[in-house]
Amino acid sequence: MSTNTRFAISWSFAQGFIIGQLSVIIVVGAFIKYFIFGEPSGDGSKSLLPSNTQRRREKARDSANRQHEERLLRKKRSSVLRATPPLTTTTILSKTYYNVNSHQPESLDWFNVLIAQTIAQFRDDARTDNAILTSLDSILNGPNKPGFVDTIKVTEVNLGEDFPIFSNCRVCPVEGTDGQKLQARMDVDLSDVITLGIETKLLLNYPKPLVAVLPVALAVSIVRFSGTLSISFVPSHPTAAEDSPPVPTDCSPKPNQADAGQRENQFTTLQFSFSDDYRLDISVRSLVGSRSRLQDVPKIAQIVENRLHDWIDQRCVEPRFQQIVLPSLWPRKKTTREGPTGAGVSVPGGANTTVGSECSGVSAGVGAIGDLRNRSTTSRA
Repeated sequence: MSTNTRFAISWSFAQGFIIGQLSVIIVVGAFIKYFIFGEPSGDGSKSLLPSNTQRRREKARDSANRQHEERLLRKKRSSVLRATPPLTTTTILSKTYYNVNSHQPESLDWFNVLIAQTIAQFRDDARTDNAILTSLDSILNGPNKPGFVDTIKVTEVNLGEDFPIFSNCRVCPVEGTDGQKLQARMDVDLSDVITLGIETKLLLNYPKPLVAVLPVALAVSIVRFSGTLSISFVPSHPTAAEDSPPVPTDCSPKPNQADAGQRENQFTTLQFSFSDDYRLDISVRSLVGSRSRLQDVPKIAQIVENRLHDWIDQRCVEPRFQQIVLPSLWPRKKTTREGPTGAGVSVPGGANTTVGSECSGVSAGVGAIGDLRNRSTTSRA
């Protein structure tokens, strides 16, 4: 093979190799430039924007639909529970064989026994470790005490010895509800001597502090209280807050008040109030001065009596009422108790099970009623 032929073959091979490498470099460079570092076109971005927004809207709509379906499923009754017709007051009265027009008023002897035992236990607890004196001292000398009154000292406390008597109980519709709500009305009468005696000093701080001091001694006794008591139950409404969320306004209650109202709606409450024709007889003894003392001043007795009436009227006299949140009555393990050995009769076939006597049952009822003492809240009708 000649030299020219060998040179032509070498050149054609080098030329092809160089051209192939350049073409690969050009293709790779074009790919990197236009597909990796290239700017998206304006038309493309405009076409993608509506689709992204639409996807977000559809996602939010689907989430809202799922939440609504879950809420409906929670509220939906189980198919296992048998559907029952809604109960009305007429149905309740017919099933309990009670006629509000012809039924005779009932005596409440059993209820009087329970209330008497509850009050007796309260009096014993109040005398233990002078608990009543400590409570009265903290209340009378609290932050609401006026500045012109010196330290108040409790000189006499008498919690009484008798008990209220409830009688003449009858069930009747609540006024203004068209017979859709029932209440029990009963007469209550308490004849006892419940006394609270205090002594203090009135301070005259003008024109300079402690320019004069006036000793005052006062003893107030409740001699008799009688009136008509109304009791009714308000069923719980656990979904009231979910169905109608509160709208914030200028007169909206404070957060703690709103939370308290929601908690009351989640439990069955007991409402009670007294009629405005109640009777309250009190006795006021007063002693004013240190040397020349004034005894039993009529004006002081009148002021104390008016304040007591106002205190009762503003809390539990119609149309105002008191609400007590009732505890759950469903039997639970943590509320199960066992009486002492020998307190009742053993039940055959039951391990460590006894049936208490009648007095033990009454004591258990008293314990249930005693749990309700400190759960009262004031409401306005």
